[in-house]
Amino acid sequence: MTTHAFRQPLTSNGHTLSTAPNRLGWLEPTSPELSIERLREQFRAQGYLWLKGFLDSEVVLDLRRHFFEPLRNSGFLAQGSDPVEGIFSGKPLAPDVAQRISIEMAKSPEYLALCTSSRIWSFYEAFLGGAIYLHKRKLVRFTTPGDTFTTGGHYDLIYLRAGTDHICTSWIPLGDTPVKMGGLVYLEGSDALGRKMEAEFSRKNADLPPEERISAYNKNMASSGWISKDLPALADLIDGRWLAANYEAGDMVIHSPYIIHAATENVDPLGRIRFSTDIRYQLANDAIDPRWANDYAADDRL
Repeated sequence: MTTHAFRQPLTSNGHTLSTAPNRLGWLEPTSPELSIERLREQFRAQGYLWLKGFLDSEVVLDLRRHFFEPLRNSGFLAQGSDPVEGIFSGKPLAPDVAQRISIEMAKSPEYLALCTSSRIWSFYEAFLGGAIYLHKRKLVRFTTPGDTFTTGGHYDLIYLRAGTDHICTSWIPLGDTPVKMGGLVYLEGSDALGRKMEAEFSRKNADLPPEERISAYNKNMASSGWISKDLPALADLIDGRWLAANYEAGDMVIHSPYIIHAATENVDPLGRIRFSTDIRYQLANDAIDPRWANDYAADDRL
């Protein structure tokens, strides 16, 4: 993998990531065929695993087609384009319509079949070492080229404080997602920083009422729950690099609840819509955050 893909700057919420080698690099891919113990070792060391070709790419693309096919004649997709390509027409959906579509997709049998597929389920049973629990609250996201709003820097436990911290997030690109389409970026080595930050938040939150103490939006947090929109500043904070990747249909990234990650702007010259999902798994016997035992809702404040 070469650095030429970074010739076009990566931006996130108005901030441009430095392309200096000590500030921007490549996510390290991992073969899913490694032993479970090797995978665990890499996960502990990195805070993530980018499992290349973990899923059947045709299954993933079928799900992508299932999502975009009903939008063929909506004006959202480029006229005459193949829905599986997800080519943006330049006419965005109304925010409430986009949200409703995402919510409906996360409840569809086709999507749920992926989340509960034997491929993912058996992997997590082995990786976590027991019977697993899939959080009912699942997020389906689609990002159009030119949308300058992106997910800011955060770690997942900010939103999951009422349960165990032994959680794995699966981030799955639903279709090829090269760097220019704005996939997830990870702050290298930030698992330790996330743990330090959460310990500090726990100290500050200790005297708050129980409901406020676990909230990502309490008085000790930023209004968004994010750590910062300024990704370059976060890299400077730990003298580290943001790691990007050219994801492909069939890849799955799993990451710890403490590693800091974010998204970059979709600037795909082909006009493709980034489509992805993030879902969370843990051991069934560990404490479960009850707020995540319900389907995603627009007003759930998570």
